[in-house]
Amino acid sequence: MLPTATLPAAPAPPASANQFAAQFAALRAHAPTLRAEDAAARRHRLARLADWLRTHRTEIQQALFQDFKKPPEETDLSEIWPSLTEIKHTSQHLKRWLARRKVPTPLALVGARGWVQVEPKGVVLIIAPWNYPFYLAIDPLVSAIAAGNAVVIKPAEQTPATSALLRRLAEELFRPEEVLVLEGGREVATELLRLPWDHIFFTGSPQIGKIVMRAAAEHLSSVTLELGGKSPAIVDATANLRDAAEKLVWGKFLNAGQTCVAPDYLLVQASVQAPLLAEMQRVIKKHYNADGEGIKQSGSFARLVNAHHFARVAALLEDAQTRGATVAQGGSVDEHQYYIEPTILTDVPAGAAVLEEEIFGPLLPVLAFEELSDAAAYVNARLKPLAQYVFTTSTANRRYLLDTISAGGAAVNETIMQLAHPELPFGGVGNSGLGKAHGHAGFLAFSNEKSVLQQRVGFTGIKSMYPPYTSKVKQLIGWLLKYL
Repeated sequence: MLPTATLPAAPAPPASANQFAAQFAALRAHAPTLRAEDAAARRHRLARLADWLRTHRTEIQQALFQDFKKPPEETDLSEIWPSLTEIKHTSQHLKRWLARRKVPTPLALVGARGWVQVEPKGVVLIIAPWNYPFYLAIDPLVSAIAAGNAVVIKPAEQTPATSALLRRLAEELFRPEEVLVLEGGREVATELLRLPWDHIFFTGSPQIGKIVMRAAAEHLSSVTLELGGKSPAIVDATANLRDAAEKLVWGKFLNAGQTCVAPDYLLVQASVQAPLLAEMQRVIKKHYNADGEGIKQSGSFARLVNAHHFARVAALLEDAQTRGATVAQGGSVDEHQYYIEPTILTDVPAGAAVLEEEIFGPLLPVLAFEELSDAAAYVNARLKPLAQYVFTTSTANRRYLLDTISAGGAAVNETIMQLAHPELPFGGVGNSGLGKAHGHAGFLAFSNEKSVLQQRVGFTGIKSMYPPYTSKVKQLIGWLLKYL
């Protein structure tokens, strides 16, 4: 007999329990409407978002510059362009992603048919970071809208100009029960994490990721955790050193090193360390000091986001120097501008904080190795990184390093750009993250893949094995185990 009491369709917090209860209830009430929308309606919403990004390009650039002097060109390349790419790719493929996916039926289930259909998870929370505060809010938003969810975005309080612009975007494009941006600091995030979300998408540090995961566990909310870690770059003796230097310098010092997948340390085969460093010094000068006026005067180099983060990265530099590391390039700082020069460190001793903590700034420690196995062993002795970079022209070396080292993702003879490929799922492994984003993987992160079996009415093979378990039934079960 069924119980007489009926359970609510989804948990709802008491109005007195949470300051965002009313907004959450409105999102929950509107979720069935969004669920029922077809691909055309969702694509229309994404098209309006793309139009807004193009129309407000200058304002996006200004917000990022105001928050940490990000060069407008870097905003175009790392905030606006990948957002537009994600929208375009998702819109092109959304109808196919939403279609039922038929699956083959095994002989034992003859007469039945099966398929997988996707449905939105419901009401979802996106907690965006401060290092790419626009793109890393918009990218998961695209996936969440495509999957048919109601969305709340909690932007980073460390980048207030960008956060305010995100709120304006949401207010101009969406109803508050569709997409809502809630600004604020830790207290807002804490309150939001008390709510029974259907999914939480968090980008940030592993330390905060653990807090998010513990909060999600209270409601058994699913999570995507895009975290970080110390991503290694490995350069072997066969690499094209000029090409490697150009890509390493760009990938490391883009956004002043405040990139979750930036090379965190460089392992270089000892025989080519000196010429590689010379090439990197040349490239740094070309990128940031071509006119000889000094890197600090360059309009192509960003600043650290705030005083707290500046002090942390400057302390890493000071600790390394105190322990005997050599500054092979850079090393100057200006606390008034939150400026740290692109810096390369050699002879860094074990135990230096710069080798233990994720740097998230423009410092690059360089370590030499003799054999590839030494480099692989060094990486594998540490927590699994978000990214792995391999510079080589040897197919055997490439295969060895990719097959031997575990990482969330990898790039060969490149840095950073694996994020720009919409067909490549992005995410970490172990301490560097849980779940994947971008493209179809991002769509699935915000979807439930519902498995459906439809059986014929009347006789089925399994009916012949219903109780009572006579000798004939036992024989049939024996055949099932042996042949099917």
